[in-house]
Amino acid sequence: MKTAPPLIDTHCHLDAREFDHDRQGVIERAYSKGVTGILIPAVEVSNFTTVRDLAVQVQGGAYAIGIHPMFVRYAQADDLVRMREFLETHRDDPNLVAIGEIGLDFFVPEISQGAERDKQLVFYQEQLKLAKAFDLPVLLHVRKSQDELLKWLRRLGSPGGIAHAFNGSFQQAQQFLDLGFVLGAGGAMTFDRALQIRRLVTQLPLTAWVLETDAPDISPAWLGSGARNEPAEIAQMAQVLAQLRECDEATILRQTTTNACRVLPKARALWCAK
Repeated sequence: MKTAPPLIDTHCHLDAREFDHDRQGVIERAYSKGVTGILIPAVEVSNFTTVRDLAVQVQGGAYAIGIHPMFVRYAQADDLVRMREFLETHRDDPNLVAIGEIGLDFFVPEISQGAERDKQLVFYQEQLKLAKAFDLPVLLHVRKSQDELLKWLRRLGSPGGIAHAFNGSFQQAQQFLDLGFVLGAGGAMTFDRALQIRRLVTQLPLTAWVLETDAPDISPAWLGSGARNEPAEIAQMAQVLAQLRECDEATILRQTTTNACRVLPKARALWCAK
């Protein structure tokens, strides 16, 4: 009997309050759709322990810790110290596979300029340094900030990882790939009007991509804009990627999982061991 290829959601905020009333049902629906691994990124220091505890409860669960650029404005001066302390305490945790979600967000006007922008840059740079110090890849928030992200990856040294919800140019995509990243594809590519991302997923090799939901956000076309997304939807997203690339779904699952394990080495034991 043939074993189904692994199906990994490389970015799911399973700790979000949108799941508080039915989180176990969300997890079970994901299993029923063939999901075999879920990576849960933190967004601020206060949920580091929450994502860790969730990851060990989920089959194929992994987690990342980081301070999200949209939460940097609320971060305290000692949060980076607390992040380092957490990493030191949990450096041997097999479920801790990355630093994230970190990055820069220049889409939201009020945090894209002045002191708010400067604070984002400081937290991004310092978290990149932590990633290098602890030999962990990063999950990058990339929203209208590709060139600035790339600049600091070059200056500080790239730890590799995943450029989450990527929607930049072909040239920017290639630069991330050259620095040891893969690109996250999810709900956005399911919309017919998303011409840029749909073009990218066919122009770039399949070795460039991983699957992700960003649940409860970035809902796919069949749920409708603003609906709650969940990890079970990754199965149909894989089908969309297969259609766009004109290949079979099994190929998509095998290669995207291989890609995820390549850039997230600690996840290999969770997702790629069998």
